[in-house]
Amino acid sequence: MLTGKKLFIFNLVFIGIIIGFSISLVSFSCSTKIPSNDSVYADDDLPVATIKNLETIQNSFRAVSAEVLPVVVEVSVVEIKRQAVPDGGGSPSWPWNFGPSDPEESPREREFRNEGLGSGVIVRKEGSTFYVLTNDHVVGDADEIEISTYDGTVYKAEIVGIDDRRDLALVSFNGNGDDIPIARLGDSDDLYVGDWVLAIGNPFGFNSTVTAGIVSAKGRSGPTEISSYIQTDASINQGNSGGALVNIYGEVIGINTWIAAPNGGNIGLGFSIPINFAKKAIDDFIRLGEVEYGWLGVSIADPFSTFLEEMELSGVSGAFVYHVFLDSPADKGGLRPGDLIIELNGVSIKDANRLVRYVGDLPPNEEAVFVIIREGKELTLPVLIGRRKDRDSIAALNRKLWPGISVIPLTDELKDELDMPPGIAGVAVREVENKTKMHIGGLRLGDVITSINSVSIENVMDFYRALNDIQSKDYEISYFRDGNEQTVTIVK
Repeated sequence: MLTGKKLFIFNLVFIGIIIGFSISLVSFSCSTKIPSNDSVYADDDLPVATIKNLETIQNSFRAVSAEVLPVVVEVSVVEIKRQAVPDGGGSPSWPWNFGPSDPEESPREREFRNEGLGSGVIVRKEGSTFYVLTNDHVVGDADEIEISTYDGTVYKAEIVGIDDRRDLALVSFNGNGDDIPIARLGDSDDLYVGDWVLAIGNPFGFNSTVTAGIVSAKGRSGPTEISSYIQTDASINQGNSGGALVNIYGEVIGINTWIAAPNGGNIGLGFSIPINFAKKAIDDFIRLGEVEYGWLGVSIADPFSTFLEEMELSGVSGAFVYHVFLDSPADKGGLRPGDLIIELNGVSIKDANRLVRYVGDLPPNEEAVFVIIREGKELTLPVLIGRRKDRDSIAALNRKLWPGISVIPLTDELKDELDMPPGIAGVAVREVENKTKMHIGGLRLGDVITSINSVSIENVMDFYRALNDIQSKDYEISYFRDGNEQTVTIVK
């Protein structure tokens, strides 16, 4: 129960609250009073300008879609496999069927039809023949191919050529004089991170799907041997493979190829082959039925920092030559193991992946100019480029790979790990290529090379200097293995 004094204080506080609330209400009403016939905007010009900008973007997407949708097709493939049906599989067990079947009788076969679906881009027309660019993994070993155009017309198609190094394929169909548009191919080198792009294809069989996004990155590595993918957040899903990635001008600047998706769905990590990688492939497919690659004859990679320090190359970018194929264009042109290639035909080489791409696009039997760094000195070497052989032929050349081993600096940690005797200097064998002369000679991973032809090897520079001695054909190599010193002679 409230006493008189407490009741007085309570009433005083309550009245104060009522008065404060009333004043606040009046103030708020005054500050927001609006005449009945007026409208209120935060800024009279902002909504109109914003809508106009959005309309411009929307109209651009409409125009690009209208132009590109007719040049993107659905690629349906069927791969037919036949398997022998085991004896007794499915045959009735009549009581008069005794013993095995006639050995002269051919085994029965069952046909399996594996169907696949992807996308493609109509890139060229010659007479009544239309050519569709798609992915190698879309076409595969297809026995039957159908092309469905934007208007729903279906054409029988056939493979012109495939290239698994870049995951590209070209198929053709007879258009019978039909008026079918051809894609405009842009310049994928003139593409920047942040540029608007549209992805067009047939994800999960939903024909002619358009998604929008931006270029998220360039030069991404991927699952193919030659790769420098455009990364985009435009939605790409299964079935988009082989479809078009286009810029705001309606030009195809990429062929959608793969996605990074742990669960198989789009998470905003889609990748496209730059169209500039495909232009030469289109010509080669039509002319030769395959892609013709230039061949240099080296094994290269990106060197690591401690390696560069020992080679006096700290802070320098390029492609490091670990091995050279004897009698190859590189060997004849003067390239040697231990060289760092920093430039090709006036174009800076930042890494090994870039050199692989550029060499692959070089015309065979034409001279290319390489700038290298060897033992701290810059040299210029003209090299006559050869024609790349198939993988099996190159693998058979391993016996000509020189030196066939790669080495790393012998750090204190590595000495302890290899249980080296104190005071030993040298380089450690990091890798030995199978069937090379060094491999046949017995050198193995973890061996520590201490001298070559009685010349002490104290670092990586010494190792390559000794190997590149043009006066030598025989190399007496001393090395430690399991704490024991051994010697082997390798004939180059």
